[in-house]
Amino acid sequence: MQDAAKEFGPGTPYGSTLIEVGECERRLGTAEREFLQTSAISFLTPLRNFLEGDWRTISKERRLLENLRLDLDACKTRLKKAKQAEAKAAMAPDFQETRPRNYVLSASASALWTEEVEKAEHELRVAQTEFDRQAEVTRLLLEGISSTHVNHLRCLHEFVEAQAVYYKQCHFHMQELQKELGRLPNAFALNSTHPVAPAGPETDGNSSPVETDTLKIEEVQAPATGTRKAKVLYDYDAADSSELSLLADELITVYTVPGMDSDWLIGERGNQKGKVPVTYLELLS
Repeated sequence: MQDAAKEFGPGTPYGSTLIEVGECERRLGTAEREFLQTSAISFLTPLRNFLEGDWRTISKERRLLENLRLDLDACKTRLKKAKQAEAKAAMAPDFQETRPRNYVLSASASALWTEEVEKAEHELRVAQTEFDRQAEVTRLLLEGISSTHVNHLRCLHEFVEAQAVYYKQCHFHMQELQKELGRLPNAFALNSTHPVAPAGPETDGNSSPVETDTLKIEEVQAPATGTRKAKVLYDYDAADSSELSLLADELITVYTVPGMDSDWLIGERGNQKGKVPVTYLELLS
């Protein structure tokens, strides 16, 4: 935009407007870069480091603990079955169930189940030890999560605050740009090529109160019909005595007069009146 303004001429209305808009876009870009940099440092980088580092380790240890729990449950089940078989063999040995293919006597069958129980008990003790060790490791890792959560919660608050500041800056820059653009129709009027009425006798009573060079506010009268209420959207400071200063959210009466620029209206508030930019108003009726 600024390069194009040099081609069109920075002194022309269009060129000067391009410069204003381009400068506003540059400020918006600067605000965006600052927001992205702040977000990366205060929130995204710590979160990514946590997910790719500590949390990945914690997830791995939790999966290992779950696998050891399943092994422990399996050992408990094997020991339970072995004890049931041992008790059954001691009370009423069954040659068909307890002997191998080469035929084992009932006495040896009871001894075999006793050995199986001892083996299952040993495996259970080993599985319980491994599970307890892994549970302690996982518990210690999870205890550190609470402090990590506090830190990340602070980072999240900083991210939200940075985003709020960014949007506030963008809103401010755009409001300032709107104010500048709101004055541009007046600049166009000053650079317009309307013919100037020659000096001579006064015109008749049907002539428009809008003169070709300057709008004489004191001569403007509200029409019998066509007036409307409007709500002011933004504060506006009058550039000269022909304009009316505005305050956001106030209600004023507006109307137009023949020959007036379409981007402007006549606004009245009590006994005050003057030109007001249409872009600063919300027409209500």
